[in-house]
Amino acid sequence: MDLFEYQARDLFAKHGVPVLAGEVIDTPEAARAVTERLGGRSVVKAQVKVGGRGKAGGVKLASSPDDAVEKAGQILGMDIKGHTVHKVMLAETAPDIAEEYYVSYLLDRTNRTFLAMASVEGGMDIEEVAATKPEALAKIPIDANDGVSQEKAAEIVAAAKFPAEVADQVADILVTLWKTFIAEDALLIEVNPLAKLADGRVIALDGKVSLDENADFRQPDHEALEDKAAANPLEAAAKAKNLNYVKLDGEVGIIGNGAGLVMSTLDVVAYAGEGHSGVKPANFLDIGGGASAEVMANGLEIILGDPDVKSVFVNVFGGITACDEVANGIVQALELLKNKGEAVTKPLVVRLDGNNAELGRKILSDANHPLVQRVDTMDGAADKAAELAAAAK
Repeated sequence: MDLFEYQARDLFAKHGVPVLAGEVIDTPEAARAVTERLGGRSVVKAQVKVGGRGKAGGVKLASSPDDAVEKAGQILGMDIKGHTVHKVMLAETAPDIAEEYYVSYLLDRTNRTFLAMASVEGGMDIEEVAATKPEALAKIPIDANDGVSQEKAAEIVAAAKFPAEVADQVADILVTLWKTFIAEDALLIEVNPLAKLADGRVIALDGKVSLDENADFRQPDHEALEDKAAANPLEAAAKAKNLNYVKLDGEVGIIGNGAGLVMSTLDVVAYAGEGHSGVKPANFLDIGGGASAEVMANGLEIILGDPDVKSVFVNVFGGITACDEVANGIVQALELLKNKGEAVTKPLVVRLDGNNAELGRKILSDANHPLVQRVDTMDGAADKAAELAAAAK
């Protein structure tokens, strides 16, 4: 889950990372009182989960409470790279900025460790720095068991060549940021810029945080950080049913048991779709190992609720859950949906393989549902699902 800047600022403040005062609002008039509390001037910043706000006009300096109302009105409702601005953060204006740095922690999946990155060339796209001046970006692996001690922080500071006059402050901030990273189950914490002010203080002026949703069970406070207004309604409904679902831009609904199988299914359907009017997968949906009637019904309900879906491909490899259980689940799911007044009206292509596959196929054949077609190979089933989706477009 990616956070808005104001949420990242609040998270930093909670754990003791030095930040400027700020408040978030969603109406222009509210900017007046906030700016008065901030001393009469403020920086009005669009809250969108995308970079390039400044270049798009989403960050403005307000010289007075009245000016803040005007600037907030200009930014609210603005479109920035396809993201509509519904909230703005009013931040305390910083004293003169002497230098801008960059620091971050992230999960390094490739090397199966954590990684600290730091640069004295902050305030710009770090991707540009990495591409044009890779030597200016220090990358230090972090052992999960050891974490970031003062000694490790000093190593990061030295590798990035921070000036001596800020080295101790930056090291302290790095230790605090690591504690924040671990305490909040984050996947990414980024500060850009980490600014040295004219008075010598070092503070976080902007932050980016991504939290691990798999840790929600031990982070009950994170639910309040979710941007429910921007969530895809189908994804929200699937989450409420504990389904691993991601909406995609296509026409063939996908249900599979196991993330690896579902990912392979997406590829096979995309390839098959090239020969059928370019249809594509409409979603990722992993129902896991237990394909009970209720789970299958929930999955079908979500997928069939997508108006873009023209056909559904159910691809199951029987393992711990045998194919006959899956087949019974499909038959019962169709009946459950019918009884709920949500009868299936779109064709289903089902491929069963693995444990008790023959029995599962027989159960589907005996049920003889008019919209269910059984295809025994993955490629053949993907091609049939793509063909049916193309015909219904």
